[in-house]
Amino acid sequence: MGIQRLQHTSIPMPPGGREEAHRFYTEVMGLKRIPTPASMDSGRILWFAVGNDGDELHLFTEVSAHTGMSGTHVCLVVDDLEAMRQKLEAEGIEIGSEPDVPFRPRFSFRDPFGNKIEITEIHGNYLDAEV
Repeated sequence: MGIQRLQHTSIPMPPGGREEAHRFYTEVMGLKRIPTPASMDSGRILWFAVGNDGDELHLFTEVSAHTGMSGTHVCLVVDDLEAMRQKLEAEGIEIGSEPDVPFRPRFSFRDPFGNKIEITEIHGNYLDAEV
């Protein structure tokens, strides 16, 4: 009966942001676009697969999408942190630093809509680090 995993997260995009969201999350981030269920307004919602375990990222249209100052964020695990950093920098994306977490090197950036995205590699359990 306990919670097993996080299945998806949803972040906002402004009205008219569908094309830019599709390009950014498929071409820049390398996510696969998956169909939005027919029962939902596919004109306002985009779904993307994250990895191969059924995890998803959803973008939804929101008129009052935040200004990019929120600490709310999505964190994605990659297998090559430096390659992802270089890819984003080549796109002209400003990379931010994050406080150190043992065994989890990471950085952050903002998507075209101001949503904070954190990218990390996981090399072990941070609880195993010597303090």
